[in-house]
Amino acid sequence: MKYVIGVDLGTSAVKTVLVDPQGKVAFEHSEAYPLSRPKPNWSEQNPEDWVQGTLTSLRRLIEISGIEPSQVDGLSFSGQMHGLVLVDAQGQVLRPAILWNDTRTTAQCRKIEQTLGTKLIEIARNRALEGFTLPKILWVQENEPEIFAQAELFLLPKDYVRYRLTGEYGMDYSDAAGTLLLDVGAKVWSPEIAGAFGLPLSICPKLVESFDQTGTLLPEIAGQSGLLASTKVFAGGADNACGALGAGILGEGRTMCSIGTSGVVLSYESNKELNLEGKVHFFNHGEKDAYYIMGVTLAAGHSLTWFKETFAAEKSFDELLQGIGAIPAGSGGLLFTPYISGERTPHPDANIRGSFIGMDSGHTLDHFTRSVLEGITFSLRESIEIVRDSGKEITEIVAIGGGAKNETWLQMQADIFGASIVRLASEQGPAMGAAMLAAYGSGWFASLGECAEAFIHSADVYRPDPEQVELYNGLFSLYQEVYGQTRELNDKLAAYRK
Repeated sequence: MKYVIGVDLGTSAVKTVLVDPQGKVAFEHSEAYPLSRPKPNWSEQNPEDWVQGTLTSLRRLIEISGIEPSQVDGLSFSGQMHGLVLVDAQGQVLRPAILWNDTRTTAQCRKIEQTLGTKLIEIARNRALEGFTLPKILWVQENEPEIFAQAELFLLPKDYVRYRLTGEYGMDYSDAAGTLLLDVGAKVWSPEIAGAFGLPLSICPKLVESFDQTGTLLPEIAGQSGLLASTKVFAGGADNACGALGAGILGEGRTMCSIGTSGVVLSYESNKELNLEGKVHFFNHGEKDAYYIMGVTLAAGHSLTWFKETFAAEKSFDELLQGIGAIPAGSGGLLFTPYISGERTPHPDANIRGSFIGMDSGHTLDHFTRSVLEGITFSLRESIEIVRDSGKEITEIVAIGGGAKNETWLQMQADIFGASIVRLASEQGPAMGAAMLAAYGSGWFASLGECAEAFIHSADVYRPDPEQVELYNGLFSLYQEVYGQTRELNDKLAAYRK
């Protein structure tokens, strides 16, 4: 029996999965690592923690599975997007990585917009948002010039880990698309964008396809991981691109909804000329010469985690959600907006904050819990409506992540989205997508589509209830009014946040 390994480098932990040729996950293992918030709006990690977590997880995966290292054909990566890792000429990290959820770069975003104007959307296909990589590079350039002067190369999180494992630099197109330095349609680093900010193109790593082999394991790394030095390593992709692969989003009309820390609505796109004027993200797919449209809710699962830890810390998530099925749609007139970390789609606003509206003394913990889930789902529907407005018909959506683990929430998604929701038989999210890239790269299948047919199977379908759809349509209209009506008040309250 041969296997491949998918490595998913997340924000809070790295997950490794051992997958056989039928797509069955034989074993999996996770290793957590810390997140640092040294100042308000800052979010950083030590890249060495990623490396050590990955090596530990790989070693334990091999140990608990009991397989021979020679049975592993190859491994590939999924990684958290946008995070900035700067290395010097010797490959040494120059400062802690600045993560995707770091929002210190508002001034740099405005500078990018003012400098490039309409050229930004024409070339990079995305607006300048605090989470992206170029604003982070400019922040270091402006605030830590002595560090920036030493920078030889910038890397994204998974690309740094892969460099440490193989000694080879590289970045795939799906992750490069989230930097604001890539000409997304032409699939080259943009000299126009880089030159506008005095950045040499040499600071950008070599571009590769997600399924390209990017080396083998260094001998010392092989010893630490429990694998052979001959193990093939493939480039991998951005977490959302790999999530799309793992959900079988490999053709026109295919759409997924992923609810993790953030929430994502993603739809396959083959037209590289499509320009949605920055209303949603437009990124390169893990499949060659394919793309995807993506809308993001910054605090999706994070909103539920915050709510539980703040108001029901003694309960497990299953216990917290146990009573929501008994609460009618609309949560008794209680409405939640999940802007607790700012928002991305359709409101690129790092400063907006969330709210509960309509509270009364009759509301219980179950009402509040259901309203949190409804608010998260309403936010994701805003992205779905933008995709629909682009001309796509969305009647079926594959659900992955935490939002696919509760049946009441799955039915809620069907009713709010007005589309059938498909739950997969074995849902491993981006880790499965990474494993698929390794399987395809290793020659197991003639195409990623063929790999998806072998690996991915549906388990349940939740269909929209017409009465609930009508009720939620009315509530969604009210939800859409909240942002505009609270924006000015939110700005005034910002002065009191300490």
